[in-house]
Amino acid sequence: MIETLPLFHRISNAPVLVLGEGDGADAKRRLVERAGGVVVDDLDAAAGQGARLAFIAHEEEARAQADAARARAAGMLVNAMDRPALCDFTVPSILERSPVLVAVGTGGASAGLAKQLRLRLEALLPQTLGGLALALKVGRGALRKRFPDSGERRRALDAALAAGGALDPLVDGEGDARFSRWIAAPDAGEGGLAEITLRSDDPEDLTLREARLLGTADTVLAAPAIPAAILARVRADAVRGELLPDTSPEVPASGLVVVLRRALSA
Repeated sequence: MIETLPLFHRISNAPVLVLGEGDGADAKRRLVERAGGVVVDDLDAAAGQGARLAFIAHEEEARAQADAARARAAGMLVNAMDRPALCDFTVPSILERSPVLVAVGTGGASAGLAKQLRLRLEALLPQTLGGLALALKVGRGALRKRFPDSGERRRALDAALAAGGALDPLVDGEGDARFSRWIAAPDAGEGGLAEITLRSDDPEDLTLREARLLGTADTVLAAPAIPAAILARVRADAVRGELLPDTSPEVPASGLVVVLRRALSA
């Protein structure tokens, strides 16, 4: 189970309350302005303007608690710097390849850990990643025309964006040119029937191929008592069903069906 629900919140031209002094408060102001928000430094004014987010960056504990309570009573979600117990939301470490954003959070456990993870990811994600995202956005019409069926369209994109695929996001290259070459002769992606026999209940024991199959399947049929941790690897919009004992699934005419079984010793 995840402890917090990660969301991307649009605040362009919206008022955002930021209270406090010093480097921490200044950092929150810069963050709000970077996202296009309007910094408001008075709680009553922010409430009157309909602010929905509040950053509290006071050094004094009592003052932070009081203003956090006031902001929350005014209908705002609160982030109190260095005080996880007072927070309705936390701020992740952000890696930007606009319009791609990667947010790394630890639920307030360690901002330093989030930062170091983000720095590692910086070295992996090419600067051209944003251009690829924009090419995919602009090319939606061409993609729909090429693949009218939504399932076939998703499978083609999955194949192209996978490691080693024509649109592998970790490969540096101009997004427009790569998309144009791919859409001219795309791979329809993997379909049919695949079976996975679990060696253990630990999702870390899945092979890379098995994890990819679970993440791209249109339908997943699971034998009884398959652990929730394994099923969490299935894409959220996949159709799920139970595989009854002594039954054999039918091979689909289209799409990818994955069957999950348990080994006798699992």
